[in-house]
Amino acid sequence: MTSKTDATWLDRFAGLSRLEPPIKELLLRRSQIIEVPADTVIFGPGKSPENMLFLLDGTVRVQQVSESGREIVLYRINAGESCVLTTACLLAYDDYSAEGYAETAVRAAAVPRQVFDDLVAQSKTFRQFVFSAFSKRITDLFLVIDEVAFQRMDVRLAQKLIELSHGEDTIETTHQKLSVELGTAREVVSRQLQEFQRRGWVEQSRGTVRLLDRSALSDLAA
Repeated sequence: MTSKTDATWLDRFAGLSRLEPPIKELLLRRSQIIEVPADTVIFGPGKSPENMLFLLDGTVRVQQVSESGREIVLYRINAGESCVLTTACLLAYDDYSAEGYAETAVRAAAVPRQVFDDLVAQSKTFRQFVFSAFSKRITDLFLVIDEVAFQRMDVRLAQKLIELSHGEDTIETTHQKLSVELGTAREVVSRQLQEFQRRGWVEQSRGTVRLLDRSALSDLAA
């Protein structure tokens, strides 16, 4: 993990760009830009956050791991976003309960805990930014709970395949990775993919899933 400075990172966040000039100067002076290579665990259970991270480039996957080793993806942090779990831990002075994993190389602005605490207490604009992002992500998490608890697995898998394809026909993934995305057992994903293949919707090979009938998958996902 390396660090350097960047005098323009606040402009990447609409809420922060509206801060009062003295608050901006404080953030720029006290923050550092960190760079994390891909496939790095950035934070994990039992660790206390030392900084608030504002993601500038890359993608971080936040996932929950059970005692039995089962995983589920809670959400992803993309460029221009902050981490709601880090926010919650900073506000509650608590340790992380989930894992943050760099899916790509990551650049982020790290704001020390003390600066975060002071700004939440002193700056209405900063406080509104923090709680607005917090509220939006909590809503997203309720959607995840709803999907896991109530939606059919074939519908969720179709939705996830379309999402992960990014408009392309081939997805580089495995049954295990898809099971983590969907919060279910690998065997469940395997059975459902076999059914999709039987219908002629997908074609499977080692490490990839090829979408043959995107229209059928979209109809099911809808």
